[in-house]
Amino acid sequence: MTSNQVTRRNFLSLSAAGVLAGCCTTRKPCATKGRIATFNADVTPPLGTPIYSSFKPLEVIEQPLQAKGVIIDDGSARYVLCAVDYCELCNGTYTRWRKAIADAAGTDPSRVALHTVHQHTAPMLDEDSFPILDSQASPPVRPSVESIQIPLDRLVSAVRNAQSQFQPYNQIGTGQAKVERVASNRRIPNGDGTVTTRYSSCKDPKLIAAPEGLIDPYVKTITFANGQKPVARLHYYATHPQSFYGDPRSSIDFAGMAREWLEKQEGVFQVYFNGCGGNIAAGKYNDASPEARQGLYERLRAAMKAAAESTNYAPAAPVVLRSAPLVLTPRSDGPWAQAELDAQLAKADAHPNARSVAAMFIAFRNRANVPFELTSIEMGNVFILNLPGEVAVEFQLFAQELRPDKFVAVAAYADCGPAYINLEKFSAEGGYEPTASHAIPQSEQPMRDAIKELLK
Repeated sequence: MTSNQVTRRNFLSLSAAGVLAGCCTTRKPCATKGRIATFNADVTPPLGTPIYSSFKPLEVIEQPLQAKGVIIDDGSARYVLCAVDYCELCNGTYTRWRKAIADAAGTDPSRVALHTVHQHTAPMLDEDSFPILDSQASPPVRPSVESIQIPLDRLVSAVRNAQSQFQPYNQIGTGQAKVERVASNRRIPNGDGTVTTRYSSCKDPKLIAAPEGLIDPYVKTITFANGQKPVARLHYYATHPQSFYGDPRSSIDFAGMAREWLEKQEGVFQVYFNGCGGNIAAGKYNDASPEARQGLYERLRAAMKAAAESTNYAPAAPVVLRSAPLVLTPRSDGPWAQAELDAQLAKADAHPNARSVAAMFIAFRNRANVPFELTSIEMGNVFILNLPGEVAVEFQLFAQELRPDKFVAVAAYADCGPAYINLEKFSAEGGYEPTASHAIPQSEQPMRDAIKELLK
């Protein structure tokens, strides 16, 4: 038996245990009422920290970056749902943050769904890549370990303190609303089987005039309430949350701005999760101007408000947790061949991001035998699906089609070690996404199989 088989067998055993931990048993009756606690931490790194995507030292805090989430206690176990205003948490960094949150909440990491919102004026962290970068003769700038630990310590403290502030909930509500003129597909067909990329900001009149393309136009909102009084709302919407970026500032961008506006408006705690936005961005409606960002913010907040106002409540149901392993095979073609990676890492005059990407791929390849853990949480009529990486929107729509009888909300951008997870056909069509994926094109079917397993 190979080491990979052993790892996979152990993971499957742990996954089965995770499912049982969330299910009803004959020994202990299922809870019909639960408790929920909210937490919020400022996770802005110290000034001077190299910030994504410019890698210039952080100079301006336009808005503090936040880690927001809820701890759910259904009487059988505790579950944490957390979204961080960072671009990405990858590989060992993701694992370390998830375990720290679990320890602070008094639960197991398998019961922690940790995601990033994916703003591009925020840190992208992969500590496994740091030794690879530091081994170069002229290493590029990167965040310090201290600049990562300080925000994590604040988050751990917030999670720990939240446990003295549990509130009862006995209703779970669902609502959704269409988001107008925000998301658009990034892959524009050329009519010959290839595509052109419409990036997050776009000034090309021809690309702006192209249709929105395939998106999920709805923001989905889940509300925990005590009677008819909302305690916390979770919002799910799929798009790159980028307006203008590439300068030395931190910003929660239009998605975070909409979240905070609604929290102030309602007086109800709000968390925002980014769905399968790998090939979705605001390019059709964003020319990188402050005015465009204001419009994106106003239209997204209007939809989030409408989704909240459309909430229908049902009695709270116990939490059922399911886990599925996903093993992704690293690429070895083109720029991912070792000789090409070595050359990219050694380029002292290359942009720090280009060199970091090469090191992050090697870090992903080094952990390839360790499966990614995908989870779902079922609560009565509600399914929450938690996925790693930058996932194409087709997977989100696939999940919803699998369970039309359920309210299916999808959060991607958990462990972003694999970067993009695409449809296999994307490679033949071209475009940006295949150039940024760390996994082979044949990853589509394993991803679909895992989603099926989670939505049984």
